[in-house]
Amino acid sequence: MDETVRVLHRDLAGKFKRHGSRIEQMWRSFSQEQRGNILRDASHDRAILETPQDTSLGNVYKLIPEWNLRDITSPSSDFLLDILKHRATTSLEEQYCRGVNGRSGDHEHIVDMMQRKNLQLTDASTYTNCYTLFLEEHYGQSYKITPGKEDEVLPGLRPAIEAQLVIPQAVGELVLMRQTYLLQHLNIAIEDILDTASSTRAQTTHPKRPADVATAALAKLSLHTPPKELDLSDLLYDSLGQKSSLEDYISLISTEPAVLAHEVNLWFFTRPELVADEKGRSLPVHTDQYISGAVFDAVHGSIKSAAVWNYISRLLALLKDSSDKQFRAVVLQELSNTCHLEYTRAQAFFKRTVSAFSGGNKWFKRTSTVRKDGIVRISMKRSPESLTVENPQLHYMLRLCQDETNWPGSAQWLQKLEDLHRAHPLEIDKMMEREFDSLGDLAVIVTFLQSLSSAVRLPATSRKNGHLFVSEYSNLENELRQLKSGVDLGDFAIPINNLLEPGMASAALIALDQYFVEKTGTKLGFLYQDLVDDCVSNIYKRFEERKAKVSEAEAEYMVPTDLGAPKSWIQQRRQKEKTRPAHSSIYEITPQAAAPTSSDEQPPGPQQTFEVKASTFAVFSTLLLRSSAPRGSIGWDAFVVAMTDLGFSVIPKVGSIYTFVPPEKMAVRRDLTLHRPHRPCIEGSHLLFYSQRLKRVYGWGDSTFIVRKQ
Repeated sequence: MDETVRVLHRDLAGKFKRHGSRIEQMWRSFSQEQRGNILRDASHDRAILETPQDTSLGNVYKLIPEWNLRDITSPSSDFLLDILKHRATTSLEEQYCRGVNGRSGDHEHIVDMMQRKNLQLTDASTYTNCYTLFLEEHYGQSYKITPGKEDEVLPGLRPAIEAQLVIPQAVGELVLMRQTYLLQHLNIAIEDILDTASSTRAQTTHPKRPADVATAALAKLSLHTPPKELDLSDLLYDSLGQKSSLEDYISLISTEPAVLAHEVNLWFFTRPELVADEKGRSLPVHTDQYISGAVFDAVHGSIKSAAVWNYISRLLALLKDSSDKQFRAVVLQELSNTCHLEYTRAQAFFKRTVSAFSGGNKWFKRTSTVRKDGIVRISMKRSPESLTVENPQLHYMLRLCQDETNWPGSAQWLQKLEDLHRAHPLEIDKMMEREFDSLGDLAVIVTFLQSLSSAVRLPATSRKNGHLFVSEYSNLENELRQLKSGVDLGDFAIPINNLLEPGMASAALIALDQYFVEKTGTKLGFLYQDLVDDCVSNIYKRFEERKAKVSEAEAEYMVPTDLGAPKSWIQQRRQKEKTRPAHSSIYEITPQAAAPTSSDEQPPGPQQTFEVKASTFAVFSTLLLRSSAPRGSIGWDAFVVAMTDLGFSVIPKVGSIYTFVPPEKMAVRRDLTLHRPHRPCIEGSHLLFYSQRLKRVYGWGDSTFIVRKQ
């Protein structure tokens, strides 16, 4: 608890330094009802004392009586501001000794409650011979005196004990508990005040999930029947669509603050540190030290996913255009290993979301010792087999999380999950939106591998051969992981929804890109663009070297061993940066001009216009509003009806994946694959993403549709 209280105090001090004057103005403008809502939202289960003497919450009135509605919510009261300023601008040691406006400090308050109200720990007897220090560098640390050593140790502590800076741990734990609760409540309250009062921030379009709306089943296509056989041209087309979709999402992250904030929240609230370790310990949710890292992860995760699918599509193009058996064998092995890499990534992210929420988190544990590579490891505590009858949905989800579940196994568990949803549609509503979305990402690579393995003889993954991209990708990921702890975006992203304020999201991304340039020699987007380009070039180069220098019997497609030192990488990147043409990376997060268009997706020709009925016009008007305009939401069913009204065929695939096939009359004959959102409505980042895809693939805009005359 000593580390927790220090972290929370540091967070509060930072927030107050950045936003203190604004918070003061905002709080004074609130009505009593608004103040009450903020206090409730900052309290566990929205439960808060009515008065300092309210006993309805048990010992809460003894620990933090000042956190009550009567004293704080009166429109003329500055009591919250007084508490906030005291807790944010004085040290923990001062708070221990002195309270707000000269009142009792935390230690004196706890002692008074113990004497007058019989406040005590339920397990106080276990703290015999244990003492807690409230001295600067040792603040909140507790020690147990070995039995028989009291006469040796206590005399040295006597001055501090008499000054009440070293106290029995049974009292010290209560002091730390009081400080932790107040600091946690104040940290959350600051965020809620900023959310409630800001009139300048971009409208957050990701509302809370409604608890009373049932969601339809995922899709009705069964995996029991073999998937439609696809040739290499079909697979290349699908991979290019997935690549383009991921690149569009990067564009949204870089241009839409609401999407960036949504993605950062996802990474922040699913971080492995929130999973309890072997001893049941987990870090508090509201600690700002992880926010900059969450921005890092949000951007990095989006770019590396797009890069992997870019490489997969490049490999399929090589395979499609070559008839050389040896070259095709090299490419197939590289393709097999890269697809396995993407499957592993998607499975790990699904596991991350499942382990973060109430349904699945008790099935996982965090290893308290961090690995040398900096990865925090999460593992399953026990087999989920016992859930087969009790909670089959969670059982199937946990099976998908198991490391030993390969992609064919995942296909089977996805089928079982889909069968369950078909029989019991309301089960899907028990899933969190983040679980649902990450399940869709896992389904994409599983179904792709299914189709790929039926189109070509895909070799088994190899740790030895065809590891060109996987090896270089891992090296780059390890290099970047070491940089994550050094990034500081607190001025823009603390609290996270500060990214919605004008200019904050773009400033955060500019600072992040500058950090990458400083530490690696180039921007993050170019790191992955160069990785893909270099690996494609090296496939040709090494294949030619293999044919020229090595006999077929001795040939092995090996991983290079001389990878160079990080310093030489950085120097090479800086040199390359000087010779780059003046255009952005396809993974640009701080675009100065229009991002370059991928060669596989040229802009559509002259825009087609459509006369449609009023309901269809309403759907596309909402979808295709200019980004600066406020957006609402549209029903998924309404979107499907609107697309079919244009003549599109709707093909459900596994899970939440749907493909929309345009009619022959459409000027652009490109299929569009989308993930159906978890909710029955398309809103928030999903709405922005659908809009982006329709504009990119078909060139639609706000003048494309006109209402058909009756």
